[in-house]
Amino acid sequence: MPNDSTANNRHDITVIGAGVIGVACALQLARQGLRVTVIDQQEPGHGASFGNAGHLATEQVFPIADLSILKRLPAMLMDPMGPLRLDWKYMPRALPWFARLLLNLRPAPFQRTVAGIRALNESSLGAWQRLLQTIVRPDLLKEDGSLLVFERADSQPAIEALQARMRQQQVPVERWQANAVRDAAPQLSEHLQGGLFFERTGHFLDPYRVVCELVHAAKACGVQFLKRRVQDGHLDAGGVSLITDQGELSSHRVLIACGAHSAQLTQALTGKKVPLDTERGYHLMLPHERERLPFAVTSLERKFIMTPMTGGLRLAGTVEFAGLDSPPSMERAWQLHRLSKGLFRRDLNAEAATPWMGFRPSLPDSLPIIDSACDGKVLLAFGHQHLGLTQAAVTAQLIAQLASPTSIFQSHGLPTMAAYRLDRF
Repeated sequence: MPNDSTANNRHDITVIGAGVIGVACALQLARQGLRVTVIDQQEPGHGASFGNAGHLATEQVFPIADLSILKRLPAMLMDPMGPLRLDWKYMPRALPWFARLLLNLRPAPFQRTVAGIRALNESSLGAWQRLLQTIVRPDLLKEDGSLLVFERADSQPAIEALQARMRQQQVPVERWQANAVRDAAPQLSEHLQGGLFFERTGHFLDPYRVVCELVHAAKACGVQFLKRRVQDGHLDAGGVSLITDQGELSSHRVLIACGAHSAQLTQALTGKKVPLDTERGYHLMLPHERERLPFAVTSLERKFIMTPMTGGLRLAGTVEFAGLDSPPSMERAWQLHRLSKGLFRRDLNAEAATPWMGFRPSLPDSLPIIDSACDGKVLLAFGHQHLGLTQAAVTAQLIAQLASPTSIFQSHGLPTMAAYRLDRF
């Protein structure tokens, strides 16, 4: 028998996942008059949303990998500190996912992926501006662009090729010479050759604070937050019944937005097995380096990003495929500090630095699932890979539109949702 006090009074919609995507969706749904409950086994914002790079990465319109991944596979297996690592023990489980990734790198599916990412990213900045204005916290986002720098003269052709590809996708980009880099970020090394500046990007001063502020706004709209673990679920005549570690909870609809943990419940409710895997991401937070950079800076050769935040300078960007169960290798986080050496006139201070690891949910075509299934009883919003923070606000608007076809968000020129359907798998 259900022992949850709300079990006899069905919720309008239950959101499973209290990361930035789930909470943003909950807030938008509550503003449409729905009774919303959010369930997570952790406190809100304590998953991948806590430790992401904080970069509003609207310029990143290409998939997470290209065909060069075949050449890099030996290094991925052998180098535990490389920027892209595949744990050899996890390889048998990862191979089917990588096979599908390679199939999606063929010209036609590759172009569909780029179009799908670009459509979300082009709407992301405006969606975040509107959302932060509604909670009176626009100050949490710094809309000051981001910079990709390069160090070696022989990297210039790669920079030129990337600039051309970005322009082809209508991504605003400027080529900066070395003197422009020094003027904008004088603490960077004088040996840098130049870079690409992306003006329509920005960074969040504290990604966790963003989630907390959204939670505060959601609670003011009546959203209830429950800390419990969803173990299973099934459809019934009235909607959906969820089995949790504290009893059964009934809801007319559910939204699955629990990131890398979404596959099992999606299969239980929809019967669809989705090829969801996880990019394990690491960061290193340097509390004594708050003022080093004016905006997010990425290194082309070293393949990591540095983002200034209120809590310090966050170094992030490493990717590891090792599944959900393997313990973290925090040495990969400390490797980020070693990678920073030589990028500044004076080395970064790592005193009192804190390492972190989290799970980025990734599908082999690099696109999220944003959809409605089971006659509208099940909504889905997961699989955003390393663009979860970037695409959270626009995803919330799309989910609001799916939940209520007359949603006001249709007027904001949102992307069509065909590319993000569940049935593409």
